[in-house]
Amino acid sequence: MSSPDPQVRAARNRSTPSARGVRGPVVAVTGAASGVGALLTERLAASDEVKKVIAIDERRGECDAAQWHILDVRDPAIAEKLRGADVVVHLALDLDLETDAAARTAYNVRGTQTVLTATAAAGIHRVVLCTSTMVYGALPDNELPLSEDAELRATAEATGVGDLLEIERLARRAPRAHPGLNVTVVRPAVLVGGTDTALTRYFESPRLLVVAGSRPAWQFCHVEDLCSAMEYAVLEKVDGELAVGCDGWLEQEEVEELSGIRRMELPSAVALGAAARLHRIGLTPSPAGDLAYTMHPWVVSGSRLHDAGWRPRWTNEEVLAELLEEVSGRHTVAGRRLGRKDATAAGAAGATVALLGAAAVVRRARKARRRI
Repeated sequence: MSSPDPQVRAARNRSTPSARGVRGPVVAVTGAASGVGALLTERLAASDEVKKVIAIDERRGECDAAQWHILDVRDPAIAEKLRGADVVVHLALDLDLETDAAARTAYNVRGTQTVLTATAAAGIHRVVLCTSTMVYGALPDNELPLSEDAELRATAEATGVGDLLEIERLARRAPRAHPGLNVTVVRPAVLVGGTDTALTRYFESPRLLVVAGSRPAWQFCHVEDLCSAMEYAVLEKVDGELAVGCDGWLEQEEVEELSGIRRMELPSAVALGAAARLHRIGLTPSPAGDLAYTMHPWVVSGSRLHDAGWRPRWTNEEVLAELLEEVSGRHTVAGRRLGRKDATAAGAAGATVALLGAAAVVRRARKARRRI
């Protein structure tokens, strides 16, 4: 399942869909120069069912088969660049852990607002947005699996989730503000394949932090499966709110067995308190809210895509193996990347959260002994 050879990719790019006389849709992709946007742009440009791809980003990407426009998605001039498209896929999102939170929200929310307005102004009737299954929230009473129609119960306490919830709100409001506009929202599970998130960094730690009494369940989504699901949406094979992920899930014990990484178990109050303190003083990029997604289940069924005939190519076990290969050699504690020297020093204790948590327990025990 490795990426196509560069020569094969180049040959595909030279054999453009428009040159083959395809009568399919013209698709505009924002955020097309990198990440998921770049992968989807290449996939659509090579598809026999897509007539043409309009690629939009702040820099030019590598897909020569696409027609490129270089601009910020918050620029109202994007409406002119979208004219002639039949479908818009908006993937210009900043979910970088290191980005200033206020700047990230300003870009993500304003960019989505502008693209939705520009799509309607350009006379385009279909737009595809991408958020995450994190919007359902990670809660102890979640069903396994959740229905796609389940209430979105997440809060803005985890990295980027507030932005994703606002994008979901904009998606619901857009058809009312722009009658005739069809908005499809694709929600991938833990995304793997060249991604860097608080959840992928969880597997870069020398120990897997497990909160005592929690019931985590892991469901992954490979970027290849996400792109194939979005292609289904682009070609109008399915619409609405779509959850994308591998079939089923892995229990924490299975993850530990498959990864070979041992756990570090801490009481909830210790783990959450330490994570909050570390984030508050700027030592880690991950707020305490990220821990909930490693404590409680948020697995989804993906029934709408399945009913439309789509199936994931990857299993949870295969995606976890891919993730472990990607993060090999990286050293992260409490969401913060460390150099090799720092990682060696922290490795014995497992994670910064564990270190501070253990220290707090020891301090309390010592104080209790002194009182005795």
